[in-house]
Amino acid sequence: MNARLTEARRIVVKIGSSTLVSSEGEPKRAWLAGLAADISDLKARGAEVIVVSSGAIALGRRRLKLAYGALRLEEAQAAASVGQIALAEAWTEALAAKGITAAQILLTLDDTEERRRYLNARATIGALLALGAVPVINENDTVATAEIRFGDNDRLAARVAAMVGADCLVLLSDIDGLYTDNPVKNSDAVFLPEIPEITPEIEAMAGRPGSDMGSGGMITKLLAAKIATAAGCHMAIALGQADRPLSRLARGERATWVPARQNPAAARKQWILGTLKPAGTLTVDAGAESALRGGKSLLPIGVTAISGSFARGDAVSVRNPAGAEIARGLVAYDSDEARRLTGRRSSEIETALGYPGRAAMIHRDDLVVI
Repeated sequence: MNARLTEARRIVVKIGSSTLVSSEGEPKRAWLAGLAADISDLKARGAEVIVVSSGAIALGRRRLKLAYGALRLEEAQAAASVGQIALAEAWTEALAAKGITAAQILLTLDDTEERRRYLNARATIGALLALGAVPVINENDTVATAEIRFGDNDRLAARVAAMVGADCLVLLSDIDGLYTDNPVKNSDAVFLPEIPEITPEIEAMAGRPGSDMGSGGMITKLLAAKIATAAGCHMAIALGQADRPLSRLARGERATWVPARQNPAAARKQWILGTLKPAGTLTVDAGAESALRGGKSLLPIGVTAISGSFARGDAVSVRNPAGAEIARGLVAYDSDEARRLTGRRSSEIETALGYPGRAAMIHRDDLVVI
């Protein structure tokens, strides 16, 4: 099962507040140094790593001297605004020691749901990975309201994994996986090393009324698993408190795995082809058709006509000169801009639009050839 991590090309790692922040409200720097070493090892073998990190509110409340216990919304947001700086500093320091550049990205769930914002976030993360940086993502708790509640970063991590086409999502937790019952209260609880399918019975184990595991966030991890595996991403729930947790997981240390049934590329293409209704049509010439069938992106110069009204990120149908549908994809421009670019070379995009746009009308990663 550990091959799902060791052979992954793009990995998302989620860290909870209790794993990263000490009881004194300070970053666990020695632990962070170990995790940074794990990340460095993964990058050395060619993997790309994205971190989804909790901890901003926990760090900020200490610096603002807020009393222990529940915080009012405005106090939580104030703590987040202070803690985001401290969290970024901690990650910057830990990764820099391994020669890695850290980048901070603050998201809300809306950024993973609204199509245009989704594409912008995905493009930024992709650019950072291409440049060798490690994006450190946190919820934008300074402006969020309903998002400030326990367990949301599990779901956010799964959305990020789906967004970027990750192969593996690791949730570092305060428990080493899922059991049939709360192991603290029931010594007969059985550890589950793999969950082939998340059934109502499995959900009941995690969220049974009165279960500390349910109220403590195990049910949110199963919700995250549903999101991740549907996008073709394997997911592991592993103990985060130990030193070098990713190395331990790679060596086969105990964890609960939820396997995906297909790879991320296949899942994404199935979503584009089978779920999204085309909002418009792009007609292309014979040269563009040949390029698409050869695995290339669709460039503006190959487009001969545009029909329909669509926004950037909408699904569109691609048709050949005879009118036959040959592909579907997510378009990089809205319909007005696309019409201005029809038949133009990529070098003419800035002149036509007044700003340097994207070279492809539809990138090959967002395209399904039929």
